[in-house]
Amino acid sequence: MYKILGIMSGTSLDGLDIAFCEFKKSSQKWKYKILKAKTFSYSFQWKNKLANAHKLSAKNFLFLHNEFGNFIGKKVNLFLSKTNEKPDFIASHGHTIFHQPDKKLTFQLGSGAEIAATTNIATICDFRTLDVALKGQGAPLVPIGDELLFNEFDFCINIGGFANLSYSVDNQRIAYDIGPANIILNYLAKTLGQDFDEDGNLGKQGIFREKLFQKLNEIEYFSKPFPKSLSREWLENQFIPVLQKFNYSILDVLRTIYEHIAFQISRSTNFENSVKTMFFTGGGTHNSFLMKRIEHFSKNKIVIPDKKIIDFKEALIFAFLGVLRLQGEINCLKSVTNAGKNHSGGIIFSI
Repeated sequence: MYKILGIMSGTSLDGLDIAFCEFKKSSQKWKYKILKAKTFSYSFQWKNKLANAHKLSAKNFLFLHNEFGNFIGKKVNLFLSKTNEKPDFIASHGHTIFHQPDKKLTFQLGSGAEIAATTNIATICDFRTLDVALKGQGAPLVPIGDELLFNEFDFCINIGGFANLSYSVDNQRIAYDIGPANIILNYLAKTLGQDFDEDGNLGKQGIFREKLFQKLNEIEYFSKPFPKSLSREWLENQFIPVLQKFNYSILDVLRTIYEHIAFQISRSTNFENSVKTMFFTGGGTHNSFLMKRIEHFSKNKIVIPDKKIIDFKEALIFAFLGVLRLQGEINCLKSVTNAGKNHSGGIIFSI
């Protein structure tokens, strides 16, 4: 049995997710529990630092890498001060700043050495770089958890900064990023003075614009075969410029993007004749308007778990990736990332 602290910081900048998880293997099947979990919201200062980290000089970027690792470590200490138990180790994803796998570049901010030193707990981090070195996409990493922990569902869909999908075909896991979700919804909501569009209340006020909808769906990425993954850089260079070509109100753009997200999710899952189960997690699952639009387009059955799984599934699975790494078992699938081989990624900082 392992007791692990899983840590995730998503591209939508909602906050730092910490999940204290327990894993047991029985009859060759992994069982899990989330014992305790909490999201530490980012202050305005930290949101600004993370959002603009890619603009820093190399020296200042490394200073921030250490500072954010120390910040994570302090939040872990605060989290653990409320419990009597200590985890066997920490598994931290960090916060993705750069992701250009075609150039063999990916970087997750938040020094694992600083986390380990601040908490005095062994820390596993940097889960993506080995996959990129092996000519893979370095993402998504969650599908190994879908395969081993949530395989009773036909499709696992996470709606975070980006919406991503995972499913099995002929005993092989397939997964990829579908398209932008909360990252673009939040970006537009902020122009209207809101941090996010709660329940789609802003988007509901807009008018659906067919021409914009068509242009978004024509972006090259959406017709590319998998494996494929998305990043902040792609959003800024490929997606947002399409929005800027139209002189529509922000509310109309928001309304149209809701339709686009729902359409792309259904397009990625409506390819079989029989009705399948779609297991939804991530912050976007709380957005009732978005979920209604997905239901409108989809022919499949939507399954929404309890709030703890919705909010902390990614932190749970990064904890699980740490377990697999510690055991030397595969935690990254070449069928998902197109890497040269299956492998076990992650750097271990022992204390």
